[in-house]
Amino acid sequence: MSLAQKNSDIAWQPSATLEVIQQRARIVQAIRAFFGARGVLEVDTPLLCRTSVTDPHIESMRVHTGHADTCFLQTSPEYAMKRLLAFGIGSIYQISKAFRQEENGRYHNPEFTLLEWYRVGFTHHDLMNEVDDLLQCVLQTPRANRFSYAALFEQFLTINPHQASLLELKECAHKNDVHVEAEISDKDTWLQLLLSHCIEPHFAEDAPAFIYDFPVSQAALSRIQHDQNPPTAARFEVYYRGIELANGFFELQDAEEQRKRFEKNIEKRKQLGNPLLACDEHFLAALSYGLPDCAGVALGLDRLVMLAVGASDIASVLAFDFTRV
Repeated sequence: MSLAQKNSDIAWQPSATLEVIQQRARIVQAIRAFFGARGVLEVDTPLLCRTSVTDPHIESMRVHTGHADTCFLQTSPEYAMKRLLAFGIGSIYQISKAFRQEENGRYHNPEFTLLEWYRVGFTHHDLMNEVDDLLQCVLQTPRANRFSYAALFEQFLTINPHQASLLELKECAHKNDVHVEAEISDKDTWLQLLLSHCIEPHFAEDAPAFIYDFPVSQAALSRIQHDQNPPTAARFEVYYRGIELANGFFELQDAEEQRKRFEKNIEKRKQLGNPLLACDEHFLAALSYGLPDCAGVALGLDRLVMLAVGASDIASVLAFDFTRV
């Protein structure tokens, strides 16, 4: 077989069209102009670090560097950006590659791009306003609709997600034709199934939808609002046209509380038989030094471009998706 014949069998061309690649570049330019006009500084942080997230549902990619240490490609630039915030850098954003061990899919690629930003002095409600402004700028959307997590469950499922028992959630799922073969023994999995199958389909197609004030068990790196009854996690998610676009927090500042959450994650990973990860001590030290009051959000840039160009899958907006590298 000649070299020419061999090359003809290899998908060497981009997975995106030339027009989409050009449009993606214009979107990135618009994003940089958006933050430049608001005085938010662009930063660049490492992708290769000695530890990674302890979240039991996210798997990081391990890298052998030739040294004794095993390093990890980062699933998000969050920890490093918060170290900069503690250093006093002010409001910042980053357009960063990120990596997760997950299969290719309509909305997933092992290597993807995040737009992540942090606004000093903002609450998660302030940041929702800014995310809404950005979507209007890039996608020309109307003003977004906003719903509390509890209000959605009460409206569509007539249950209180913060107080419902495991049995009540399971019965609610069965009543609404959500059936799973595996035995599910935690409330958050049932809540996520109910949210994705019974609530998200009701979101309007023409406007983004924000969900805010999640159960405390889903706080991740957000602070808890103890003044609410019951307490809630100060975080939000945004959806548009059936796609989850972003996840934001009113950021936790308590290093000891964050360490407890990491240790709980590690214990859960142990129970699931997942690889164990050490806590990021650099990040925890930064929290101990002092993180300013701030809110942060991670937005999937590839998904944003998908919506902007009307693509049906993520491969169509990547220069080379994972099947072509």
